[in-house]
Amino acid sequence: MGTGTALAERIADRRAGVGDPRALVGELRRSLVLVPLDGGGLWTATFGGVRWIYGFTDDEALARFARARDSGDGLLTGREWEFAELRGARLLDEIVPAMGVPAGVALNVADPDGSMLFPPVMGIVPDAVAVDAGAVDTGERDAGERDGGRG
Repeated sequence: MGTGTALAERIADRRAGVGDPRALVGELRRSLVLVPLDGGGLWTATFGGVRWIYGFTDDEALARFARARDSGDGLLTGREWEFAELRGARLLDEIVPAMGVPAGVALNVADPDGSMLFPPVMGIVPDAVAVDAGAVDTGERDAGERDGGRG
């Protein structure tokens, strides 16, 4: 299907405390991500004030999520799962900003050892929708403020 084996490997590296976070974001941007559909829209959930788009690196990760959701009561419902296959860059650059609320991407949420969150912060989503965009040092403070007021 051409989805994220390399992305899953980069996630594993970061979870192990190695690898470059920027390379991980770059891999997400290049990768095809499977996003389940819910009522015609993308499957999302709100947690911690952020709207998370659920995405999966491959069929198996999506299937684990589907099984966990379908068997919550111990019975398999046999529901068919529809999904879209989207480039990570499209999720981050187009879909997240269009949501109108702080939004990010949650990958492989059914995999406790393989999940990864891509929050709505600078370097991941466009600066215009990053929740930390206002916290950036613009260099407009005077030197006394920059060095702790020792001026």
